[in-house]
Amino acid sequence: MSPALFKMWISLAAMGMMFLAIITIYFSRYKLKGFFRLITAFIAYAFMIVSGIIIVIVVFSGPTG
Repeated sequence: MSPALFKMWISLAAMGMMFLAIITIYFSRYKLKGFFRLITAFIAYAFMIVSGIIIVIVVFSGPTG
């Protein structure tokens, strides 16, 4: 697998994590109550932070070839 294709898959996984973060933030705010609300919000914001860091690394690592 070429480095460019590998970076594409990594960025696609980061975008998927952002989508999961959006869905879990929605459930955490509007559908859940109590302890589950806290846990899902923590997981959602962790997904968002990790995926943002991955996207920044992919973008600033520059072109592959």
